[in-house]
Amino acid sequence: MPTSSHDVNGITLSVTLEGPDEGPPVLLLHGFPDSARLWRHQVPALAGAGYRVIAPDLRGYGESSRPTEVGAYRMRTLIGDVTGLLDDLGVERAALVSHDWGAGLAWATAMFAPDRVSSLTALSVGHPSTRAHAGWRQAELSWYMLWFLLPGVAESVLPQDDWSFLRRWGWRDPSDGTDAHRQIDDLARPGALTAALNWYRANIDPKTFGMTPTDTLPHVTCPTMGVWSSADPFLTEEQMSESSRFVDGPWRYERVDGVDHWLPVRAPGVITELLLDFLPAPA
Repeated sequence: MPTSSHDVNGITLSVTLEGPDEGPPVLLLHGFPDSARLWRHQVPALAGAGYRVIAPDLRGYGESSRPTEVGAYRMRTLIGDVTGLLDDLGVERAALVSHDWGAGLAWATAMFAPDRVSSLTALSVGHPSTRAHAGWRQAELSWYMLWFLLPGVAESVLPQDDWSFLRRWGWRDPSDGTDAHRQIDDLARPGALTAALNWYRANIDPKTFGMTPTDTLPHVTCPTMGVWSSADPFLTEEQMSESSRFVDGPWRYERVDGVDHWLPVRAPGVITELLLDFLPAPA
């Protein structure tokens, strides 16, 4: 996928742009430990359907800037990356399509910059208020987040034995190792693993992890679709399905059975069909 560089919010983002400039803008936000390549199946399909597709390597990932300070990855700054990129491209409002940490960023953008978001599609990760309400089962599945918060520990363990732990834990079905290899090639570059982990370190407080309800967060008012997969080893269904409690706009929930966490590449046709059905059709 061809990319271009865009200087926004004090960093440089590598961005894939496809589709007609006059098409409805769709901004694709990947998660950990990924890049815009996660969306390689959806980008041409959406562009071919007439959408203006914008798929950045987010801060710390892919070919985008990797600041060294943990504070450079706080959610407020990440939202600034989204709005800054839209400003740079002359886009007033975009449909956000997101996965994993990208979904966390998309929810936050829809909450705190609602005038920039026409709709929200969140894959795997629900509204942040639902995680505290999802109970100890979700906290148990999220054990790795606490481990990621310890400076230097994950950086020491994950690369061992040719990244074998990440391959087994993150990609339990070894039938297609393409994306595991792609992620590891990215993370193996100098400073890349720490940059990716800084998303956790800047935005998760270990003292209140999984314990404190966050009902004071704003509700989302735009049309929203949540998609969860039944074989996801990291996230419960409740943290997605219960997101409806925090969406004041139209809400749609879709469950994809038999698919693990990596929905855009494990079920590309299903995700593309859901998006084409959910997003307003180009004029």
